[in-house]
Amino acid sequence: MAKDLIIVESPAKARTIQNFLGKEYEVIASKGHIRDLPKSSFGIKIEDSTFTPLYRYDRDHSAIVKELKAKAKKAKTVYIATDEDREGEAIGYHIAHAIGKKPQELPRIVFHEITKSAIKKALENPRTIDMNRVNAQQARRLLDRIVGYKLSPLLANKIQRGLSAGRVQSAALKLIVDREREIKAFKPQEYWSIEAVFNEQIPASIYAYEGKKLDKLDIKNEKMAQEIVHKAKNEEFVVAKIEKKRRISKSPAPFMTSTLQQTASSQLGFSPKKTMNLAQKLYEGVQTPQGITGVITYMRTDSLNIAKEAQEAARELIAQKFGKEYLPDKPKSYTAKNRTAQEAHEAIRPTMLDFTPEVAKGYLNADELKLYTLIYKRFLASQMSDAIFETQTIYFQSPSTTFKATGRKLLFDGFYRVLGNEDKDKLLPELKEQQKATLTSIEAKQHFTEPPSRYSEASLIKTLEQLGIGRPSTYAPTIALLQARDYVKLEKKQLIPTDIAFTVIDVLEKHFPDIVDSSFTAKMEEELDEIAHAKKDWQKVLKEFYDPFIALIEKGKKEIKSHKMAEPIGRSCPECGSELVKRKGRFGAFIACSAFPQCKYTEQLEKKVSDEVCEKCGSPMIVKQGPKGEFLACSAYPKCKNTKPLAKKEPPKKLDVKCPECGGVIVERFSRRGKFYGCSNYPKCTFVSKFEPVDQKCPECGYLMATRTYRNKDVYECIKCKHREEQ
Repeated sequence: MAKDLIIVESPAKARTIQNFLGKEYEVIASKGHIRDLPKSSFGIKIEDSTFTPLYRYDRDHSAIVKELKAKAKKAKTVYIATDEDREGEAIGYHIAHAIGKKPQELPRIVFHEITKSAIKKALENPRTIDMNRVNAQQARRLLDRIVGYKLSPLLANKIQRGLSAGRVQSAALKLIVDREREIKAFKPQEYWSIEAVFNEQIPASIYAYEGKKLDKLDIKNEKMAQEIVHKAKNEEFVVAKIEKKRRISKSPAPFMTSTLQQTASSQLGFSPKKTMNLAQKLYEGVQTPQGITGVITYMRTDSLNIAKEAQEAARELIAQKFGKEYLPDKPKSYTAKNRTAQEAHEAIRPTMLDFTPEVAKGYLNADELKLYTLIYKRFLASQMSDAIFETQTIYFQSPSTTFKATGRKLLFDGFYRVLGNEDKDKLLPELKEQQKATLTSIEAKQHFTEPPSRYSEASLIKTLEQLGIGRPSTYAPTIALLQARDYVKLEKKQLIPTDIAFTVIDVLEKHFPDIVDSSFTAKMEEELDEIAHAKKDWQKVLKEFYDPFIALIEKGKKEIKSHKMAEPIGRSCPECGSELVKRKGRFGAFIACSAFPQCKYTEQLEKKVSDEVCEKCGSPMIVKQGPKGEFLACSAYPKCKNTKPLAKKEPPKKLDVKCPECGGVIVERFSRRGKFYGCSNYPKCTFVSKFEPVDQKCPECGYLMATRTYRNKDVYECIKCKHREEQ
């Protein structure tokens, strides 16, 4: 008997949905994009102002494509159930092409959560593939390919091999570089603060002097500060004014992609990449008391909408658990500040409120539980009453000086009942206006203004969102790419640009200003949104970008001077007589012949002499730099090639994963070719893996899976059969 076929992207998603449906349905995963632009060529045919993508089926997906075709032929109905975003819409379009169907012929089902009720509701309300959204995705893909394939080789040729550029990537890098320029150009200013204590217990800070309100930088030097202190010490103070006000602290909005990444970074220390990987698992399905099901809604969203049923369920739980005083009169709704937010989507929220963090503790691992708890509590808090504080301000005044003391008291905790309130009450004693006050102590302190702080991953995402650069799905991969390309380094949670980043941005600012201009990049995002809403033609948008951009590329080939890091050192090459220059490589600076590649002479920039001598020839040993750090080498090289470690080797790092061959422990190892993973029982067991193994079995063959990046996506790949699925 023929079955209905449902096609999704992820195997994990497929397994979850299959559990909900009866035998009359079969669910299969495409494992992401089955068709894309070719890796090794430009892949766009441009004729008569028309841009035609030359898509190719991925070799790794050939078996999947064959299976999709075979199952689609036998199926009663084929449903496209890919993610409800432009990427998912495009994947559905390519699947339709693969099985020989027109996009309009296939029913398309969408859902914000992977639960039984959501899947059944989606099957009852199918639509067709939205070609406007497909074209918006195609326009983005082609724009990125044009920039990548035309600009990246130019940077590599003029500056350094391995460099890349991109619409979102380069605009984000400019933000980081500009902030570093601000820090370097910053000149600190001196200022003084004056703190006092009244009636032995009330701390206060200076507010006004000689009838003028003082700002932070108004007390510029010690002379002025000591003058104020001297006068205050010799004057009498009274309580000039007491102010009491009620202040409402509004409940926070539920999470969307950017705010989830920011909060997970600041509160949990998770990188954006890690946050999205964990959220993907929670969305696609985990074990619960009801079986395997998705426990959060779709995690790539810029909307703050909440389904009416979810609001009602939250209000019912709040009233039952905390009392009616914690329940607002009307359900709370929120609007995204981003005017291009896709309001048809939902905010990120739990799908089952009875799957509380306390219950989830028995089913989720530690990191999954932390992120789920964050999402669960934030959603519940978003539907609770506001918190109410009473603020109190006391002004202590003398003939010349006024000091201000502030306090606050929590009158009603509201949403803090769920989120917690780390700010303790700061209560001021009851005083009366015009009563005398005693100046117990007073102190002047010197300060200097500080430069703006560097971007963290969280603050960069916030800025990208505010400026309209990129979309929810691009934040994490953009930051990961900047680090992978060595444009930035992450140190103490700060993004620090490398020297090469400054060079690249200098070149782009001068010759390709639009590529690094945040307003231009945001405008491009708006045009992509207009394509998705049928307000602009995608071919016209591509042409308007392509013609002036290619003109700049051709101009740049002639006008951009070489910025290659080659600095003459004033010596000649001992092998060919050409000039020696200092270059930068993977392992730092070194000296090389300027006639490279004809002459391949190199030498270390600085030879650090060691106290040790070579045990083979008696020559002094020197310190050299290699891929794994510094090591000792014989100074008589190449006659003597003796080397040895500089320091005692640390034991190999152990992974919490068992060897699939012998049950031993997987450890991290290094070779000439870099890092790899092997069994601790080597040489008895010869198991090796190029990618980091994880404690997860392949659903196809039962062997061990490893984590890797494939086509800019984080995937799990079977070490044995190469079965692949998204993380």
